[in-house]
Amino acid sequence: MVAIDDPLTTGPTRAAGTEVGRAQGTYTFADQQTFGLLMVMDFVFTAGEHKGSTLSILGRNEVLSDVREMSIVGGSGKFRMARGYVQAHTIDSGFKSGETVVQYTVNVRA
Repeated sequence: MVAIDDPLTTGPTRAAGTEVGRAQGTYTFADQQTFGLLMVMDFVFTAGEHKGSTLSILGRNEVLSDVREMSIVGGSGKFRMARGYVQAHTIDSGFKSGETVVQYTVNVRA
């Protein structure tokens, strides 16, 4: 099990985007056949139009797949009772840089 507290930015790198929040939660290695994770994560918005709100995300993340889909199961503030899904796409695996960059496309109904 791994705890995360990573920046959420508007661009693909910290230098190229503005930090609007944090991705906080845990992931657990949950597959004996492939690199599959169980993600339990909140997007905590600390700046911008959604400051003070959160989105709660839960689901399977098969890291080696190009696009992975996880459920939005709730939220707070502007996203109270939110439903939807996120799609994750790895931009940089971190193999050379040491910093993994994942692009999240958020589809939400609050």
